[in-house]
Amino acid sequence: MSTVKAASPLSPPSRLRRRADPVKITSFITLIITTFLMLLPLFFMVSTSLKSKREMLKFPPTFLPESWAWSNYTDIFETLQFGTLYKNSLIIAGLSVFGTLLSSALVAYGFARYRGRGNNFWFILLLSTMMLPYPAIMIPQFVLFSKMQWIDTFLPLIVPAFFGSAYNIFLLRQFFSTLPEELFDAGRIDGCGELRMWRTIALPLSAPALATVAIFAFIYSWNDLLTPVLYLSSSDKFTLPVGMASLTSSRFRIPPWHLLMVASVLAMVPIVTLFAIAQKQFVEGIVLTGIK
Repeated sequence: MSTVKAASPLSPPSRLRRRADPVKITSFITLIITTFLMLLPLFFMVSTSLKSKREMLKFPPTFLPESWAWSNYTDIFETLQFGTLYKNSLIIAGLSVFGTLLSSALVAYGFARYRGRGNNFWFILLLSTMMLPYPAIMIPQFVLFSKMQWIDTFLPLIVPAFFGSAYNIFLLRQFFSTLPEELFDAGRIDGCGELRMWRTIALPLSAPALATVAIFAFIYSWNDLLTPVLYLSSSDKFTLPVGMASLTSSRFRIPPWHLLMVASVLAMVPIVTLFAIAQKQFVEGIVLTGIK
């Protein structure tokens, strides 16, 4: 009669150890190398912002500053009127984000919830405007704003955002279309109008899409150089990209690249801050949309 041996409570070490997956190891190494290559220009920018002008011109360039010139971060405010440029850019970008979210969300809600005659035609016509390059409308738009006496004001940089953007309308319309119709039926039963349902139902459930639109709108307005150069002529109304571009102008025999790197580092702060805030809203939006 054969006896069955009881299984040992301790498995052999070879069974406990999982075999390393070559694909995962290769992907992990590739990710580390790619991350390093992506962060290398950022590190070089921060390092250059802390170098003196003499060290900045040294060849071959040093990887780390030999002497840390923290005074560069105060010199930028004297050389470039950095505080005024920063304030102007924040005002324009903040109002542009507000206008983009307000107008694009309203138009997108109309395209998503109303299925009237000609709805698809007007939506396709709206999307076709994305094929128009900005130089094609730049001159007519400049003539229009000139006759309205808006030149050398912030209005040409802010007001167009309150008329929506085709890409942002498309993005929000696709998201609004996925919301359950039962939610809006319940709102109608409770006596809600369309505007109230847009404000209390559609917008809270669309936090991920709204956060994405806010990031895109802010980055576009914050980094815009052409439009401020086209419409602004007073130095006290210049934005940050215009001021940074002036550092490479002919008034400097040798452009102060170290100050330009300082301005670039400080210019990243609002974008990183907005992304951190929008990322939190994005996670909360996913939780809220779990009802789907």
